[in-house]
Amino acid sequence: MKYLIVGLGNIGEEYENTRHNIGFWILDALARASNISFSDKRYGAIAEMKYAGKTFILLKPNTFMNLSGRAVQYWMQKENIELDKVLIVVDDLALPLGKVRMRLKGSDAGHNGLKSIQQVLSTPDYVRLRFGIGSDFPKGYQVDHVLGKWSREEEEIVNSKMALCGEIIKAFATMGVGRTMTQYNKESPTVNKEKATGKKEKTEE
Repeated sequence: MKYLIVGLGNIGEEYENTRHNIGFWILDALARASNISFSDKRYGAIAEMKYAGKTFILLKPNTFMNLSGRAVQYWMQKENIELDKVLIVVDDLALPLGKVRMRLKGSDAGHNGLKSIQQVLSTPDYVRLRFGIGSDFPKGYQVDHVLGKWSREEEEIVNSKMALCGEIIKAFATMGVGRTMTQYNKESPTVNKEKATGKKEKTEE
């Protein structure tokens, strides 16, 4: 049984270690932990991972964020993977820094990668793993925040969550979406960014 795990991000050195590329970051960490590597293929970099009798196709699209849907659709068709076995790993402004949540479906919330996927697949009903990047920025500076690089303190927080993200991705295939959400959504505590960086952080409504 195959699963397509898509980490959203932008290619190019200027986008490395930026908040918007957390999808790439998480898949890279999972690949390292699994002793596998990515190869450049059509529409993205691909790695194949085996776990508990499942095959995980890890995809980092090379289409840039606003055309992510092309890569998702191509690899779904190529590997004959149904939509319920697709997981999109994405940055989320609505979640505090380091908070991780799985969501069954929803709007694109202004995220260009999700918007492209919804347009190409003609549905918002796909599972996504949301990684909180926080919203601690002045009004009008959202783009600068999203495309900005992590501070040293933030990077430490992000790295501390990589093992958890890997667990959730594996659970998605072995436990199912419902059980994974029940177990891990409540076990993903909000990072105390005020303690880590000295700045107050908004909480999710």
